Amino acid sequence: MTKMAKRKSNWRWVDWLYVFTIVSQLIYIGYYLEQILKKSAENTMLSMTVLQVVVGLVIATLPIVVERFIPYRFPEILYAVYLIFVYCSILLGTGLHFYSRLYYWDKFLHVLSAGLLAGLGYTVFNGLISKQLRQSISALLMSLFAATFGSTIGILWEFYEFTGDRLLGLNMQRYMLGGQLLRGQAALVDTMGDLLADVLGSCLIALIGYFCIKHNRNWLNKLTFTKK
Repeated sequence: MTKMAKRKSNWRWVDWLYVFTIVSQLIYIGYYLEQILKKSAENTMLSMTVLQVVVGLVIATLPIVVERFIPYRFPEILYAVYLIFVYCSILLGTGLHFYSRLYYWDKFLHVLSAGLLAGLGYTVFNGLISKQLRQSISALLMSLFAATFGSTIGILWEFYEFTGDRLLGLNMQRYMLGGQLLRGQAALVDTMGDLLADVLGSCLIALIGYFCIKHNRNWLNKLTFTKK
């Protein structure tokens, strides 16, 4: 077998998803760089948007970089959901302004990211126990850990948004509308909605995981690091 044939055989379906994510973002960057060169007005806003999409390229590539330094591969399903999340949040959400065009886009992404983190919770749990124990440990315990793991990261993210708003005067928690401070429950709607979406996303994946584990313990292999 030639080196080229061997290299092709190592490609996974998730690698093609990665290529699609990168190429689509590069097309976006190329198009808007051309717009920036043509226009003098709105250049700053366009430049910031393009910069965020460039950062999205780096974020999408991080798992591949990490895999270079460890003898394991990330679970394919988690990597795929990660790429979908990056695509939806960076290119669609920021680049194509889905955040402002679709009211519930941010909540959808909170559900998606919480589900991803709950899946990662299964991966972390699997890494903390032996392979033998994995076959007998309670499916309910694993699922509770996954739901708690995903929800907790969501809470930490809200802490991050609050810190950014407090120290840098940002509006990540949507406590201002049209430059005016919201009051009472109106100021809490965005934060509480995000937390609710995080809990729902985490619990949904934990519930699916519970029944999958009860049906077939080998399902956990889909959420386990594999050796190269």
